[in-house]
Amino acid sequence: MFTGIIEEIGLVNHLNRSRSQCKIEIKARTVLQDIRIGESISVNGVCLTVTGFTSTAFTADMMPETLERTNLKFLQRGSFVNLERALKLQDRLNGHFVQGHVDAMGEIVKKETKQNSIIFRIKTRSFLLNYIVPKGSIAIDGVSLTVVGVYKNSSSFTVSIIPHTLENTIMRKYSIGSVVNIECDILSKYVEHLLQKFNEEKRQSIILSKEFLFEHSF
Repeated sequence: MFTGIIEEIGLVNHLNRSRSQCKIEIKARTVLQDIRIGESISVNGVCLTVTGFTSTAFTADMMPETLERTNLKFLQRGSFVNLERALKLQDRLNGHFVQGHVDAMGEIVKKETKQNSIIFRIKTRSFLLNYIVPKGSIAIDGVSLTVVGVYKNSSSFTVSIIPHTLENTIMRKYSIGSVVNIECDILSKYVEHLLQKFNEEKRQSIILSKEFLFEHSF
């Protein structure tokens, strides 16, 4: 579990690809403090397990499904990535609960400056908008952000980035066409799931009631 508050920007030092997996080595500093094999680190919002480390870098394995579903498949040697260690129980929750399980990818389709912030418009798969609401939380490449607007007619939404976030994450390198990882708020998913279950049970109740009335000649 993470908070969406990026601790540092890492540098991809090495990639070893095969048919079954891809091993990645990332140069870092802050996230290496008290690091252990088996611990979780969020890389662009994707939860990866540490398989090895040195004083300057750590390694992790990426499975084919992870590469298929996230923008990690576009990484090359020299790419920059957002890094965050897993949440500790005594830590402050300055962002929101982020699992590190990417729901879908999105594409930056518009970028504009508004006062002292940058507004990004992100186009994504339409089903994802069921979990995205204005002023709600969302994680973009692992960064906890607040949704500004949702536009179902164009399957897109907007987020506002303050200068501090821009300077301390890979968002400073975003441009039109950039592909990002999206994870919707877990609370939105639970609410949508419960509503679906409620509506299905209600529908079944109506069907059973009609059948009961028909069978008993009402």
